[in-house]
Amino acid sequence: QVQLVESGGGLVQPGGSLRLSCAASGFTFSTSGMRWYRQAPGKERELVARISSTGGSTTYADSVKGRFTISRDNAKNTVYLQMNNLKREDTAVYFCYAMILGEWGKGTLVTVSS
Repeated sequence: QVQLVESGGGLVQPGGSLRLSCAASGFTFSTSGMRWYRQAPGKERELVARISSTGGSTTYADSVKGRFTISRDNAKNTVYLQMNNLKREDTAVYFCYAMILGEWGKGTLVTVSS
């Protein structure tokens, strides 16, 4: 059965850093492009970052460019989101998404607050 399990969320101060992980199983992870989305309360879910199946190509939303880095380790079936210089507006539930399947994880909450 397909599973995408996010972890690494929590409370962090503005300017701090956090690394999210998404562990994948139940499909051939190395053939799927992956994405990170986020959704704040009362707002639309937005695309944050995406990465190709090999990890050779990445793209970012303008709001996180230069602060966030998406990466993957196909040997571990895991995609990561390194978040640096966090801002209060980054507070949201973060979800990973497997493009080849159209499947979502359940999300992990990131709260940026002093």
